[in-house]
Amino acid sequence: MKIYIYSGGEKLVGRSGVGQAIRHQRECLRRSGVPTTDRWTQDAAAVHVNTILPDSVFAALGAKLRGRKVIWYGHSTMEDFRSSFKGSNALAPLFKRWITFCYSLGDVVLTPTEYSKQLLEGYGLKKPVYSISNGVDTGFFKPDSAARAAFRARYGLGREEKVVVSVGHTIARKGVTEFLDLAERLPDVRFIWFGWTNPKLIPQEIAQAIQHAPANVLFPGYVDREKLREAYQGADVFAFLSHEETEGIVVLEALACGIPTVLRDIPVYGGWLQDGENVYKTSDNDGFQRIVSDLLDGTLRDITSAGRAVAESRSLEQVGKCLKEIYLKERVLPPLPTALPQKKARHFS
Repeated sequence: MKIYIYSGGEKLVGRSGVGQAIRHQRECLRRSGVPTTDRWTQDAAAVHVNTILPDSVFAALGAKLRGRKVIWYGHSTMEDFRSSFKGSNALAPLFKRWITFCYSLGDVVLTPTEYSKQLLEGYGLKKPVYSISNGVDTGFFKPDSAARAAFRARYGLGREEKVVVSVGHTIARKGVTEFLDLAERLPDVRFIWFGWTNPKLIPQEIAQAIQHAPANVLFPGYVDREKLREAYQGADVFAFLSHEETEGIVVLEALACGIPTVLRDIPVYGGWLQDGENVYKTSDNDGFQRIVSDLLDGTLRDITSAGRAVAESRSLEQVGKCLKEIYLKERVLPPLPTALPQKKARHFS
């Protein structure tokens, strides 16, 4: 039996964390021995739905007409929709109603962390909700000291020049204005933000802040995964100042590459990322300046190996095993000769 990975809307979300999650699902299942398909076939036991576009609703209804299971990934919440695009705050309550309707069509709802699981259950969902990481390819994202020179040559950086990077949509929720403030506070450090958002969707105040960014800030836009890996491997600090996440795939990628990481102290990281143990956390701009400065000066303890261990616990192989366990528990797939014992599915958060 196969799992149908529904790809409708993938072109729209391909450069986002959702698009990355879809690609991860295919690879997780392949590594765990569960075949996938990109269309309905006679032996497709269930469909994975990842987006909340209208076509996804029709895909779910089509599965139900075929008597197949629907596995809906809860990547989005009302909380992480706020402070994103133009009008998002005003539309947030309607967005919550819509995603609750979509997720309720799933026989099983999967979401990346215990935090997002609690949010979705708080919306009144009656279907089983499991927390399971989106995963990270730890074979691809890994430390590589040789990448430092290549990264610096690509962006015209000095050999000893200190560099702080971040990744994400250029929106308020991702902390872009705080990133610019940090750059202004540390004028001798280079700051690079990887990621792109359609300017038509960005509120005017955010667009103006980016337009008037300090001279030590660079916005290369969206880059492929090879160049992004090189940035994680070649920079000195990864500063992810997001106000709200359901997990943060880029955090896992950075940890897997062994770059010192500083995060905003928000609930989603509770229970799996510990301040001073595998990442550094803070809640305000003064704290970001202090931690980043100390990391660049080498006065904070090196905890990157512990960060790498977190990424390894959420590798594609581990996530694939967990997915298979959930499938067996929820009878998405029949028992397989090589299946793991039917026991309570492990959570990754």
